[in-house]
Amino acid sequence: MQIKKAYRNLKPELLFDEVRDFVLKQGIVIGESKMEYYSLPSDSSTFISRGTLTFNTRDSGKECIRAHVVGSATGETKLLLDVDETLFSQEQLTALEQDLDFIFESYEVKSHQ
Repeated sequence: MQIKKAYRNLKPELLFDEVRDFVLKQGIVIGESKMEYYSLPSDSSTFISRGTLTFNTRDSGKECIRAHVVGSATGETKLLLDVDETLFSQEQLTALEQDLDFIFESYEVKSHQ
């Protein structure tokens, strides 16, 4: 399952750290954690951040969530969560989404469908 969210005027590093902490709270262990920075071609003093987090189950060590965070503090920051529902329960997923919504809902870009 994929969960996609977009936020405005939210520092990507803050989102990255909160996603990490909220998933760890669900009893999952961190696999990979990396944040990279890229300058914009039109303005070398403005940066785009790209972060990747992977999480594994405690018992099997299999990857259950992969999170991607891309964006800039002054523009839009996007979050993509790839979740293996066989390893990360619906209850855990609901708790994760509730935590994210509680903290970041006021920054979220609501799609108009």
